[in-house]
Amino acid sequence: MNAMRGNLGWIEVVCGPMFSGKSEELIRRLRRAEIARQRVQIFKPVIDQRYATDHIVSHDDGRIHAESVNNSADVQAKLDVRTEVIGIDEAQFLGDGTVDFVVRLADMGKRIIIAGLDTDYLGRPFHPMPELLAVADEITKTLAICMQCGNPAKHTQRLIANEDLIVVGAAGMYEARCRRCFEPDLAAKEAEKRKKTQLVSAG
Repeated sequence: MNAMRGNLGWIEVVCGPMFSGKSEELIRRLRRAEIARQRVQIFKPVIDQRYATDHIVSHDDGRIHAESVNNSADVQAKLDVRTEVIGIDEAQFLGDGTVDFVVRLADMGKRIIIAGLDTDYLGRPFHPMPELLAVADEITKTLAICMQCGNPAKHTQRLIANEDLIVVGAAGMYEARCRRCFEPDLAAKEAEKRKKTQLVSAG
């Protein structure tokens, strides 16, 4: 759809695993809004500095200028009341307050375009994305290509030995996997393997 005009508030959510083109789609929609001469503001989490601190950058090196924020309260503080279109990348990192804030913006007649991971490295819902999907007017689910077998991929596979929920990274640390090839306990196995190696080395 992507053609909301006037004072009709509208929430669009683009979700899926890493390497599925979420940021690329977000950038495309925001560029169209800019071409239409709408007032656009774009935000990204300060934690995501993989490619640039002041741009949203897709894996194919598409980019658009963005302001770094810690959470939804930061977005609210930096938002110009005249802004018509708000873009948010990696929304899963901005906290639970994002949901109520986004709904308020839509009720004010703003168009909000959000991109983010819908599941974490264990395949669980990555909050607050499920809640954002529930309040969205439009949802786009993107799929990647499984790096193991080439089938459509819905999961983000963590390859490194780290069991923290949030570990920002890109190629080499993560890859896309289909349901069949996805190994949710791989990070735990790698961590255990590393621990054993360290014990052997210390001994």
